Amino acid sequence: MSNFAWVTLATNDSYSLGALVVAHSLKRVHTAHQLAVLITPGVSEAMKNKLRTIFNVVEEVNLLDSKDEANLALLKRPELGITFTKLHCWRLTQFEKCVFLDADTLVLRNCDELFEREELSAAPDVGWPDCFNSGVYVYRPSLDTFSSLMQYAVTHGSFDGGDQGLLNSYFSDWAHKDISKHLPFIYNTSSVASYSYLPAFKQFGQNTKILHFIGTAKPWLQNFNSESRKVYIPGGYQHLANFLQYWWDIFCEDVHSRLSADMAGLAGSISNVKLGEPRTPEQAHSEERIRRQSWETGNADYAGRDAFKNIWDRIQRTLDD
Repeated sequence: MSNFAWVTLATNDSYSLGALVVAHSLKRVHTAHQLAVLITPGVSEAMKNKLRTIFNVVEEVNLLDSKDEANLALLKRPELGITFTKLHCWRLTQFEKCVFLDADTLVLRNCDELFEREELSAAPDVGWPDCFNSGVYVYRPSLDTFSSLMQYAVTHGSFDGGDQGLLNSYFSDWAHKDISKHLPFIYNTSSVASYSYLPAFKQFGQNTKILHFIGTAKPWLQNFNSESRKVYIPGGYQHLANFLQYWWDIFCEDVHSRLSADMAGLAGSISNVKLGEPRTPEQAHSEERIRRQSWETGNADYAGRDAFKNIWDRIQRTLDD
């Protein structure tokens, strides 16, 4: 068995859906290497059991939080503090070398050649290209490195309050020392048009090997038609239509049937949805719960059911009644 591993992180059952799709996307491209997932106590026992059927290693770790509220406030992303938990990946010393993938990535082509790279190899971040994006990176597990990173975090913190700022400061020579550690953008292609060069995305996007759904618009939070198995593409994301649909295709074919109602959050809700069948009242109720969860996380279907016109029409009908 390979001594290399793909590693991801799930802090709750909803992110576990992403981790499961990441794993199945790797299996679909016939990776030769093992799969490992770090989980925190926020993952339910039912979801842990599901993860164990897919991943070679399921490692429960303590939640690490940067506690750096001021810097996180600048990003308007306070939830990024828990991404310090990602540092536990250096403790997987049973492996010689690993590639870390955020749970909101999607592998489109075999990328086993990444294991030929050395620590710390990563792709430039679109926001500041002299920094790398920490959604995909090659590293060597080491307890010494883990200890050093933890000490660095305590002493210096992170300039953005999350793991990306910390890792860029720690591996501070990435930008200039060894260009071979700069991964091509196709290994960590940003999905958000406002962050990336859309004409280039249209020109070169078909070469993407790993897509990264950065930001808050995660695939598992998009509105989805259970009868047709088609995802509703939110406004401004038409360039992602094929990628979002592929994510949902993997979910429907490889993940959904093994979800259970005793899973937490979105995972438990979506387990009750019947795929490819006409909607029953129970089905409609389940989908409404999922839609409400999408609203609460800022992922309303503004171009469809949640468009202002439809909301206004609903208000008018209620007033007329």
